[in-house]
Amino acid sequence: MADRHSIAEARSKLPRLVREAERGKAVELTRRGEPVAVLIGRHQFERLTGQHRSFFDAYQAFKEQVDLTRLGIDPDEVFAGARDATRGRDISL
Repeated sequence: MADRHSIAEARSKLPRLVREAERGKAVELTRRGEPVAVLIGRHQFERLTGQHRSFFDAYQAFKEQVDLTRLGIDPDEVFAGARDATRGRDISL
């Protein structure tokens, strides 16, 4: 859960709040008791706003880092039931 601070309080504690955000803790800022903003670290911001990879690209990168055969994991077996093998619906063009 994020620490909550009023904007007025955050003005006097900004260096400490920035250090907390750098360490990965979100800091919620409030105005009159209502949440209005969140202070987060640069790493977390880049993770949230960065380009997302497709599942295929993420899986390829994962396979480069992890030796599945050494772990005894067969991807064909794991994903065997993931795709419907039926022909699909008939269409007329």
